[in-house]
Amino acid sequence: MMNGLRLLPWTTPDGKPCYLDPDTAHPGTLSLLADSVEVSQLGSAEEVLAGSRAVLGDAAAGDRAVRFALTRAVESLEDVVRIAISRGRRIQRADDAPEGRC
Repeated sequence: MMNGLRLLPWTTPDGKPCYLDPDTAHPGTLSLLADSVEVSQLGSAEEVLAGSRAVLGDAAAGDRAVRFALTRAVESLEDVVRIAISRGRRIQRADDAPEGRC
């Protein structure tokens, strides 16, 4: 784990994780952008979940539709897991903060 660094909701072009050294006193522009991207990714995941359920509930759905739904579901799951890890680390740091500090 990268102590004190925020895992960002995107990767480098070659798939490596990106981190931010957050300014805890005032959220910076990049931190606010990351928050916005996370909200967007979570919204997209909800839409993908609904679409995937529809495809799975359709007995006439072909292989292409199922494959597409599964591909999108995997992409969304990757995003959601990254967000959960990032937020979990930030909660953990807040719990470890000295008394009187968040």
